[in-house]
Amino acid sequence: MTPLRQQRDYRLLWSARTISITGSEVSKLAVPLTAITLLAASPLQMGLLTAAASLPALLFGLHSGAIADRLRRHRPVMVACELVSGAAALTVPAAWLLGVLTIPWLLAVALVIGTAAVLFRAVSFPYVAALVPPDQRTAAMAGFNASYSVASVAGPGLAGMLVQLITAPLAVLVEGVSFLLSALLLRGIRTREDRRPAPSRGLRRDVAEGLRASVSQPVLRALLGAGVTINFFAMAYVAVSMLYMLRTLGIPSGLIGLLIAFSGAGGVLGAWATTRLAKRYGENLVLLGSVLFFPIEILAVGLVSGPLWWKVTVLAFTGTATGAIVVAFASCMSGIIMRDTAEELRGRVNATMTFAVQGVMSLGALAGGALAEILGLRPVILLCAAGIATAILWIWLSPLRPSTPPLRLRLRRTPSVPLDTSSVYEHTVLKRQPLV
Repeated sequence: MTPLRQQRDYRLLWSARTISITGSEVSKLAVPLTAITLLAASPLQMGLLTAAASLPALLFGLHSGAIADRLRRHRPVMVACELVSGAAALTVPAAWLLGVLTIPWLLAVALVIGTAAVLFRAVSFPYVAALVPPDQRTAAMAGFNASYSVASVAGPGLAGMLVQLITAPLAVLVEGVSFLLSALLLRGIRTREDRRPAPSRGLRRDVAEGLRASVSQPVLRALLGAGVTINFFAMAYVAVSMLYMLRTLGIPSGLIGLLIAFSGAGGVLGAWATTRLAKRYGENLVLLGSVLFFPIEILAVGLVSGPLWWKVTVLAFTGTATGAIVVAFASCMSGIIMRDTAEELRGRVNATMTFAVQGVMSLGALAGGALAEILGLRPVILLCAAGIATAILWIWLSPLRPSTPPLRLRLRRTPSVPLDTSSVYEHTVLKRQPLV
């Protein structure tokens, strides 16, 4: 089988996503700086601007999955989403140069780009299944996750440099151009989609079918439960971790940025390792192993002590490991969902899981901050480590758990428990969703 790196269409899709993600990471710093430095935004306006970016996921996340499952062709919609996002982003520097840029303008742009991003994610998931052979889908998702890891670290640094050189509004120009380049690359893909979507029974019933599939099928239910558990406690940890590292561990802010960079490097390492481990042992076993080691960095932060060099060394090592673990989990989760979900439901199941695992993040952050006021920072961090560790129960008590030796022979080529969709509902089809 031709390696992914030698498949022209996959390279185009991967390049498109990498460029687009990097541009989006630049705008995460450039847009708020534009609002603060040029438009004198108030705290309330900054809160609205932050919320506007994530609001479309809550409003349209589930419906976007139903729309994705109705489409005969996904690529034209992906191209349209990138073009709309690019046009919206380019209005920011244009409006600034014309002297008409306002906070409501930035809010409208954030809503448009956020809505397009929600639809793009919903549509791109089943498109990967059409573009990449089944045996290479986990590797494909690992490549996308590696790009995100690098962009999330390099993007803010690039944004800071651009803001210094060309000002914040013009830095948003990079995001607009990145969307347009992504659309151009997507247009170059030649693989033809040949799918016949199941007849729609109405948007509401289609969405309900995706929800029902996600909680009825044992494998999908386990992945959903594990993803929600991990993201809830991870965000509770994120809410207090920087404060704890600064005030309790005494780690300078500059070194905290370096530790984040180690996590991004770990993501690249994780993508490389996941591709090889999943091919050798299967996604089930790699997923199980990644969940077992998920709490390692949080435990290290909560328990480490000693001189500064030792604390930074320990956290650099565990941060790198966690970056790899996150990519391994997300890639295997996506591969398993894609593998064990009927084609007709991939869009809806993916949207359901994205809605759940992303939606719970705000609840986790609120819980972490509130508990820290009551219990203190260190107890909350240790509680988060224990909470994430419980995610293993979702996997261990599901059909994903390896049950008969030898593990390598069982997990290498044996597909995990086939879907018994007929016992769940009529016209069943399941959709996959990548975590993280």
